[in-house]
Amino acid sequence: MQQQIYYTKYALQFADMQIPELVTVFNSQVGNTGWTGMRAYHDQALIDEFQRRGIDVSAVYDGKAITFAHPVKYDIADNRLTTIG
Repeated sequence: MQQQIYYTKYALQFADMQIPELVTVFNSQVGNTGWTGMRAYHDQALIDEFQRRGIDVSAVYDGKAITFAHPVKYDIADNRLTTIG
């Protein structure tokens, strides 16, 4: 039950953000190799928000794992995240 509360907290926070803000949040995680349960809820809620908006996240998420190896930008024409570098 507690896990759902953490996820919901992040989901509500991300729902109030504009796409450029979500991209900034994503890019702030690039290179961060630390891992905690809280980060898992944060990262999943972030990807879920992109997907809720219909944004293609296949450059960073395969349905199982999220990669923060490279920063991303939002390609408005194709409605997708693309990696930079």
